[in-house]
Amino acid sequence: MRYLVKEEPSSYSYDAFAKDGGTTWSGVKNPLAQKHLRAIRKGDLVLYYHTGNEKAVVGIAKAATDAYLDPADRAGKAHVVDLVPVKKLGRPVTLAAIKADRRFAEFPLTRLPRLSVMPVSDREWDAILAMADRA
Repeated sequence: MRYLVKEEPSSYSYDAFAKDGGTTWSGVKNPLAQKHLRAIRKGDLVLYYHTGNEKAVVGIAKAATDAYLDPADRAGKAHVVDLVPVKKLGRPVTLAAIKADRRFAEFPLTRLPRLSVMPVSDREWDAILAMADRA
């Protein structure tokens, strides 16, 4: 499976993530986002999306672990996953470009804009990477 995770670049940019060499992805509260996060398995690829003023897919990460219970969650319900950087995209793919492309009509990013973790189909993944490779 493939996924997309969102982060405010002023909180944790892809560049900071790459410099750190990885992180534990935590703090996901939404039940549907948690459901998607729980489904992440070691080796799954993940698109890194900057929210806020940027609103663009900027990089690729990889799950270094399966999702696991968040040790900081006393209720024992929240999950986290360890992610490592793979590469920064050659060109960010903006939300505006994604919304303008009919191939993304069913993409959760266009339908559920507040969802912080979501699945990405193979077709959507390939289209986003192709858009990033365009000059």
